[in-house]
Amino acid sequence: MANVHTQAGRPGRKRNTVIRESTGDRLFIICIYVVLSLVLVVVLYPLIYIVSSSLSSPAAVSSGKVWLWPVDLSLEGYKAVLRNGQVLTGYANSLFYTAVGTFISVALTIMIAYPLSKKTFVGRSTLMIFITFTMLFAGGLIPTYLVVKSLGLIDTRWALLIPNAIWVWQVIIARTFFQNSIPDELSEAADIDGCSDIRFIFSVILPLAKPIVAVLSLMYAVGQWNAYFDALIYLKSQSLYPLQLILRSILILGSSGNMDASEMIKQQQMAELMKYSLIVMASLPVLIIYPFVQRYFVQGMLIGSVKG
Repeated sequence: MANVHTQAGRPGRKRNTVIRESTGDRLFIICIYVVLSLVLVVVLYPLIYIVSSSLSSPAAVSSGKVWLWPVDLSLEGYKAVLRNGQVLTGYANSLFYTAVGTFISVALTIMIAYPLSKKTFVGRSTLMIFITFTMLFAGGLIPTYLVVKSLGLIDTRWALLIPNAIWVWQVIIARTFFQNSIPDELSEAADIDGCSDIRFIFSVILPLAKPIVAVLSLMYAVGQWNAYFDALIYLKSQSLYPLQLILRSILILGSSGNMDASEMIKQQQMAELMKYSLIVMASLPVLIIYPFVQRYFVQGMLIGSVKG
């Protein structure tokens, strides 16, 4: 008893208390794990199936033999995609649209979001109302097409870069990030030191805004890479088609591109295989970019979405 009393009376020593979970809590946690496991299977299986199908032979894919793992391992689908000049042109076009479009969108978003975050900006509330209003009501497809046509952008690359350059939701996220992360004292100190606004943006704001720049870049890049509807409306020349429009032609219209096939059955089998190979190749850029911006993405989303 003395030893127990002495140990309990020692200053600075903490007791290790173990909280036991009740039976109801354990059952609840088990149910959560079961539901999450089912969701994982539902999400993961189509991805595995697509990759396995792209690595299988054309006959195995068309006959439905592929279930989980590749059957008759083959790279014929990827070879056919790489031999298709239309696909390669679409891939190059999509890379151009994604890189240039993301740069334009991020630059314009920061240019409009940062002034809106400053309390000294006169009329920012009124301007923000007009910007948010566009989320509820749009001009419509035909008026938008007429505007693009009047600007002479039909069948040009700018038709995919300018009309949807700024997204309102991204402006709101960036504005909230600047409000919560960039103190007003920085701009006041820069004014005292004689720093110009342009230099202040490039030397102070952008280095501190890396998380939100990464978030905006990823959002705009994914949206630009997956976009095909604008290209379907505004573009007429196949040399300007993005990859997603080529993928749509293969998946929906059943076109196999410029492939040379002597037999109709072989052509259909190869077209079916090309669908899966092209889906994998179209998803690669986003899968490659995301791990590098993931930590900035989480940080920027938390700061930019929650007003503290």
